[in-house]
Amino acid sequence: MAARFEVTKKYAQAYAAAPRKGKSVILDHVVEVTGWNRDHARQQLVARLKQAPGRAVATVAVIDRRKTKPRKYSYDAIKILQQVWATAGGSCGKYLTVAMTDWLDAMETEGSLVSGQDRYSPEVRAELESMSAATIDRYLAPTRATDPLRGKSATRPGSLLRNSIQIRKAGDEVEAEPGFFEVDTVAHCGPTLQGEFARSVNFTDMHTGWTFTHAIRNNAHIHIRTAFDLLIEQVPFAVTGIDSDNGSEFINHQLIDWAGQRDVFFTRSRPYKKNDQATIESKNNHLVRRYGFYHRYDTPTELTLLNQLWTLVNDRLNFFTPTKKPVGWSTDTIGRRKRLYDKPRSPYQRLLAAGVLSSAQETELAAYKATLQPAAIAHTITEIQQELTQLAAGKTRRLQDQITWKAPTPGVLKTRAS
Repeated sequence: MAARFEVTKKYAQAYAAAPRKGKSVILDHVVEVTGWNRDHARQQLVARLKQAPGRAVATVAVIDRRKTKPRKYSYDAIKILQQVWATAGGSCGKYLTVAMTDWLDAMETEGSLVSGQDRYSPEVRAELESMSAATIDRYLAPTRATDPLRGKSATRPGSLLRNSIQIRKAGDEVEAEPGFFEVDTVAHCGPTLQGEFARSVNFTDMHTGWTFTHAIRNNAHIHIRTAFDLLIEQVPFAVTGIDSDNGSEFINHQLIDWAGQRDVFFTRSRPYKKNDQATIESKNNHLVRRYGFYHRYDTPTELTLLNQLWTLVNDRLNFFTPTKKPVGWSTDTIGRRKRLYDKPRSPYQRLLAAGVLSSAQETELAAYKATLQPAAIAHTITEIQQELTQLAAGKTRRLQDQITWKAPTPGVLKTRAS
């Protein structure tokens, strides 16, 4: 390294005085001797000229080009980007860059973004729409606090009727049209499964990614059927199939009769094979756990707040938030298997592209989307989350402390007493 510094010291003055072709020749010599690339060699020569003369060794500091190059996007664009990202619920750059125009249109219609106010302008909009996914992630760089609490698995196998229900495995053929849903329940039990607590029934359409979530008091079949009835009533397309795990809340006569009465095809996954339901397992994490946290909810007030929360979250995810779907396999440059995905689109866009809705249904759905106010939805979601945290965080921590506390052994007590 010292030898490289001496080289830059020797050639710096000549490089400054040389014409353009002479500079190129000097750079060739420096690159050949030092092994640097041309850009780095040029930076070192220029930096050497800025040092005080007469130094014995040319100790040139490494230059961070990210700090010296001018910003491509304005400060106003970065501030508005943060606002859009918060309204979108913290989407990553790959999804946010695809849905940026949709989010900006909705926020302008709502009035949360007004041209000429609060740093927003047509120029800022053009900057936001031109940002790449990597640039968005670099400017946002969000840091999320981690919660030490983790959920419990509340699935209990239901042997009744299990052998008479068809198994659907990971890797089976993907559904060609909307209507086939994976379903699972998420327990809001906190650190213990003792007592009664709320659960969220989570549905995801395999073709479009359309989600429907409803919180129930417990896993009794009457509450499970209520969630399934609401699914049929509120989803804007026909439900043709249901795929569940092997929990007794799903594998029972009541639910099988419900599916038979409505001509809904019913399948189940293999026991202890979570990959058979990879889509809904993913939704359990970045939908239910992300927005509902890991607290214990066991009161009617908390149950009501959860259902208010899921209505808002589902609207934001279904109409505005893009998702990717696997479409096949390929190999990389060294022959390793690589998953291929389609272009990110929101469930609403995938539903329109599927062509299963009539023109009247499409018009009705577009009119409903036009009434949604993304900034107001984001604000209300935050308020509900704060209220849920105030109600449940304290008791959840106390339960956690009771579980982790260990009583001292009798021998220790005798020693301390003596």
